[in-house]
Amino acid sequence: MPNVTGVGDVFKALADPTRRTILDELADRNGQTLFEICARLTTKHGLGSSRQAISQHLDVLEEAGLVETRRDGRYKFHYLNTAPLEPIVERWLTTKGKRDEDPPDERAR
Repeated sequence: MPNVTGVGDVFKALADPTRRTILDELADRNGQTLFEICARLTTKHGLGSSRQAISQHLDVLEEAGLVETRRDGRYKFHYLNTAPLEPIVERWLTTKGKRDEDPPDERAR
């Protein structure tokens, strides 16, 4: 069984719809600054969250490992990191080698 230590932080981070929307934005356009993320959340998704609120959401995502940052001068760029999702996928979503464990009606096909 894959190591799922720290997965609780990932689930906590993913539990909030605003944080999921931030991840969607980074998946769509990786490497954005806080200002860019806020602008896109407002214009594209109609979210009226303050810059401070979005910054706090980004902190939670970063603590969970779902967002990584890089500083360039006075700018801080945010990048999506899907590595923390791998233990979850391996544990619950990977079907390789689990054919015998399928529900009976699935095996009958």
